Amino acid sequence: MKIVIIGAGISGHTAALVLRQKLSKEHDVIVVSPNKMWNWIPSNIWVGVGQMSSSDVTFEIAPIYKKQGIIFHQAKCTEIYPEGLNQSKPFIKVQSTSSDQFYDIECDYIVNATGPKLNFAATPGLGPHGGHTQSVCTVEHAVKTSAALDILVEEMKRGHNKTLVVGTGHGMCTCEGAAFEYIFNLEFELRRRGVRDKARIIFLTNEAELGDFGVGGLNLEMGGFITPSKTLAESLFVERGVDWILGAHVHKIDEKTLEYETLDGERSTLSYDFAMLLPPFTGVPLKVFDQSGVDVSTQIFNAGGFMKVDADYTVKTYENWLPEDWPKTYQTRFKNMFAIGIAFAPPHQISKPMKSKNGTVIAPAPPRTGMPSAIMGRTVAQSIVDMVNTDSKQPTYQSSMADLGAACVASAGFSMLNGSAVSMTMYPIVPDFKKYPGVGRSLTHTTGEIGLSGHWIKKLLHYAFIYKAKALPFWWIIPE
Repeated sequence: MKIVIIGAGISGHTAALVLRQKLSKEHDVIVVSPNKMWNWIPSNIWVGVGQMSSSDVTFEIAPIYKKQGIIFHQAKCTEIYPEGLNQSKPFIKVQSTSSDQFYDIECDYIVNATGPKLNFAATPGLGPHGGHTQSVCTVEHAVKTSAALDILVEEMKRGHNKTLVVGTGHGMCTCEGAAFEYIFNLEFELRRRGVRDKARIIFLTNEAELGDFGVGGLNLEMGGFITPSKTLAESLFVERGVDWILGAHVHKIDEKTLEYETLDGERSTLSYDFAMLLPPFTGVPLKVFDQSGVDVSTQIFNAGGFMKVDADYTVKTYENWLPEDWPKTYQTRFKNMFAIGIAFAPPHQISKPMKSKNGTVIAPAPPRTGMPSAIMGRTVAQSIVDMVNTDSKQPTYQSSMADLGAACVASAGFSMLNGSAVSMTMYPIVPDFKKYPGVGRSLTHTTGEIGLSGHWIKKLLHYAFIYKAKALPFWWIIPE
């Protein structure tokens, strides 16, 4: 059997390592990715403030795969034929990144783990490529962001006041947590460099409330009281002197100003000197064909380009959303094809959908990165192992985000002596208001606190997960 994984991010890389570990050598595990470097993306925020270098968060993946016995193609997948074509075996069509030539790769199982396409084009002027804002979405972006920050700090040291804006560059962005981490590392860095008094820092977000994070916020039991994450987040922003603008959709960005609309329908202009704004995501462009050569892409992908799996995609009002809507096995309508991580299409948001008075959608897309992505990768890999060994078409493992918990450590300042991080856990990721009335999640297993120990944990996790990703001895002991 040949199992091909399209993408080598957190979910795809995890799936590849687990498959190779658990399948006998008679079966081929194949990874296709246009990138030759593996990037631990959660630490890009530290690269973006100059506290880590690109070499601290990346490594070359080909040697790792060669050592593990995984076949690697540095190429971009363009077409998928999960049933084959005219009685042929299933295959994917790829384009080599070195020669631009197209060729086919035969396979029996396909795992779409392509991750997101960074859709900077959704907002005119957004992004580091032809736009006016910085990013930490890739390590290359983060290095450029750090260099821009250095220039800004030098101007501040000469006595110039500056306005810095961090957040989301579109009303339908996800990963507000990355913007949250970056803004507090930025604020900490400005204090460390002695120019904090010259900076006005503004958090511009599509969240209706601080602490929403695209998961509808958290409720925490503290001292016998239930405290919303909104309260904890606001206290941190006030303590660090960071202003905020909520429920914002950015319409356009010029070199020194950006225009945005808020949920109340008001349009405003904000002048800035430095901006790090995250883009919305779409799926990586792919086409899927049936065995007759008919393009069935519109049946397989949603409007955003994410692959439909075993979720309930019936259009429902927020009040009718159910935990059962979320996928469990990540199998598509083609029994030999799966989609994991950001590549799969969620049935709906997690946060309550919101529109401005003008009808503009301003609502966080559901996060599907980090720990959940890795768990999906392991789950699908284990199912494929059983399917290969039993010649079954039925996945044997499940990991619905409605049944999964997650842990997150959000950095709020890089220092082993006086840094800090917000340590959070939640269970489940998708709230269940029937099981947990009023709060949606277990108050026992949903927690949050900030402190220096959180920074130590964040730093330890950085090294642990890179160790695991390099498949070093006993890598499988480290949990997702």
